Amino acid sequence: MSIKRFKYNEEGLSRFFGPLEARIMELFWDREQGEYSIKEVQQSLDSEKNINFNTVMTVMNRLVDKGVLKKRVSGRVSLFSPIQTKEEFLEEQSKKLTENLLDEFGGVVISHMIDSLTDVDETLLNKLEQKIQQLKKDKL
Repeated sequence: MSIKRFKYNEEGLSRFFGPLEARIMELFWDREQGEYSIKEVQQSLDSEKNINFNTVMTVMNRLVDKGVLKKRVSGRVSLFSPIQTKEEFLEEQSKKLTENLLDEFGGVVISHMIDSLTDVDETLLNKLEQKIQQLKKDKL
């Protein structure tokens, strides 16, 4: 799944999705219990703010088109479930974003990433160092 626009000024899932899309995806990922109908999602969202069934249906079908949700028809009910876990989604998107930044801006991106590591956990620094050593070893 490829997100067309990354919104730098937003936070969390809103960087990848519109507001209602982000709320729906959070709902799926927070529940982690399989499939949900449009009605179930609409009722959950309706407890926060009055929201129309048709709006939820349109957004959920858009999420299917984007490749984030999958849809299965059971009788007269459409059941939806996420294609990836939240962690898998964020991993994939951050990788694509990093690759795009490197393609467009080259080494300056790496330099900025390293500069931002001043307050990072030491275990992350150790992982980074191991990764660099492995890359050097693979190049030989």
